[in-house]
Amino acid sequence: MDVTGGAGLVDRARRPPATSAVPASAHPARIQPLLGEGGKATFVDHHPICSVCGKAIAPVSLEGWAHSARRRPVRGRSKWLLPVALEHFRALGTYAAFRAQYMSQVRADLGVAFSTSEAEWRGGLQRLEDHAARLTTARRWRTLEAGENPYLDLFRSLIAPPLPLGVSQMLNLAERRRELAACFAWAIPTDEALTLLAAHAPLVECGAGMGYWSALARVRGVDVLAYDLIPPGQRADNEYHARGRRPWTSIHRGSSVTAVRRHRDRTLFLCWPPYDDDAASYAALRAYDGDVLVYVGEPGEGATGSVRFHRELQLNWTLAQEVTLPRWPRIHDSLMVYRRNAVRRPHQERDRCFGCQRFIRTGAIGRCDWCFKHRPTAIALKMGQHRVEYPRDIFETMPPALQSALERSPNRIR
Repeated sequence: MDVTGGAGLVDRARRPPATSAVPASAHPARIQPLLGEGGKATFVDHHPICSVCGKAIAPVSLEGWAHSARRRPVRGRSKWLLPVALEHFRALGTYAAFRAQYMSQVRADLGVAFSTSEAEWRGGLQRLEDHAARLTTARRWRTLEAGENPYLDLFRSLIAPPLPLGVSQMLNLAERRRELAACFAWAIPTDEALTLLAAHAPLVECGAGMGYWSALARVRGVDVLAYDLIPPGQRADNEYHARGRRPWTSIHRGSSVTAVRRHRDRTLFLCWPPYDDDAASYAALRAYDGDVLVYVGEPGEGATGSVRFHRELQLNWTLAQEVTLPRWPRIHDSLMVYRRNAVRRPHQERDRCFGCQRFIRTGAIGRCDWCFKHRPTAIALKMGQHRVEYPRDIFETMPPALQSALERSPNRIR
């Protein structure tokens, strides 16, 4: 059990209960990972830990493990745990070599849900080869013609049935999604979705990224202007999209708020605005004067749109139409058309610290910085912009090896 706190981190020493050192004689000759729920390896700082001493370990063969070298930084990802990469995959030649190289595909204790059989390995290789060839061809395209939609074609060919579990695992669909999103968009357009989008033209797309949706709309004769804070391109440092490739259509540089204020006569179109950026969704919606919003993403507080954005939709907008889009595993996005309510209701919901009930920033969870400073927990780790706190009663029930791993973590807040 853990508690995720706000973004503010306090530099203050916290000493959890001391864990007893493991005598050298008690350490088994064969090193094994600490296993958690479902018999899967327990990870700390993104690496498995020794079941006895809690130190970082890494696979060194199909069956063996070893402690990471002393004073050597822990690798972000062991070479044994890498996802399948086609360029390496091609050179392996045999299923036996694949099993030895990609243990995360066949070892249940590394978190895999099922093993990849030799037949599935061959099928997965063929799909990856086909996908790579299609993507290489698509990347050479500079313009789109009416009726073309290479993104949808790539998606359909990649997941075409039958898709056995082992093949799906080998394809690493989460990585394929990131790969395609960097080149096209984070959501996959369809004819039905584009038809509904066109019905609300003229449009201004904010946060357009590679401009793929706008490009497909334009070849249909739709009047749409595309804006992005950092339009992708040869020298652009856009974290969401591929460098070195021009967008699919012309994109104006500018913030979402600037775009909607500059084009008040156009319908606002938002496609997968980041969940942690108010400026990309909530601020644009508040600056917008129109009565119709076209939003592509997940409904509610999912992976798209900030917390304030979804609260604004819930309070002051009504869903009028929805078109389901082709979906990657665990993604539930649609194209949704919202209409502004006649009477505006103010935001009254405020997020509070569950410890002292003080107000905290919108979307934050867990305890506030004051509670973290004045009511220390047993141990806390920095996780990106957040912290994970382990109360003393929870910490003391952990296996000694896990306690030790948390204590020595480089992400520990001291």
